[in-house]
Amino acid sequence: MSVRVAAALFLALTLLFVLGPLIIVIGVSFTAGDYISFPPQGFSLRWYKAVLSSSTYTGTALTSLWLAIAVTISATLIGAAAAIALNRRLLPGSGAISTLFLAPLVLPTIVLALGLLMFWSAWVGPTSFTVLWLGHTVIAIPYVVRTTLAVLSTSDRFLEEAARTMGAGPWKALRHVTVPQALPGVAAGAFFAFNISFDEAILSLFLRSPEVVTLPIQIYTQLEFSPDPSIAAVSTLMIMMTILLIVVIDRILGIQRVAN
Repeated sequence: MSVRVAAALFLALTLLFVLGPLIIVIGVSFTAGDYISFPPQGFSLRWYKAVLSSSTYTGTALTSLWLAIAVTISATLIGAAAAIALNRRLLPGSGAISTLFLAPLVLPTIVLALGLLMFWSAWVGPTSFTVLWLGHTVIAIPYVVRTTLAVLSTSDRFLEEAARTMGAGPWKALRHVTVPQALPGVAAGAFFAFNISFDEAILSLFLRSPEVVTLPIQIYTQLEFSPDPSIAAVSTLMIMMTILLIVVIDRILGIQRVAN
């Protein structure tokens, strides 16, 4: 009985540690006061109205959105293709290449950002939306590769062989057998790619240009120079967006299937 009580207490403390900051941020976003404080001073939607009517916030949010969509498309296409090739051992040195795809996860983001900035400035020119897109794609691809490989490792490879035996060509078997089997992993990887790009701050801080400012950088700037509850309102909207994406994946594929 004491073990169950200890386990329940540990679970409650873990949930409090994980959800506590989110609850505080959401609570602060509804404050009627002029300063960041918890518990909130009354209830008001004034800070949500301020955020949604601010051209600065909406402009940077659109930049982050377009960037995240571009990164999701490129990272998903490259990562899924690489995962299928690695799973089928179509590339020489598949083991080494698979390990290489883990490098952006192991390498500190600040080191990667500094290296990309120095390389781009020396060989290409000033930073722009393009270099930001490339940098975000680099750190997003490993998530697509790993989730797709995880699904393909449990898929039935004999289905593809059966399709080839019945006359399907390599591309037809890939399109109608392999890709549908890998779809849950690809969808999970795309979800991670979108969220990572939309929330990424370190790469964006190093690789941004004066014309390209993402929402995380705008939040950081606001927090540094003029903090107010609008930061909490923006953060709450970002939390709601993540929850919405999870609901969409659950409706389309089933969250349990993707998790498995």
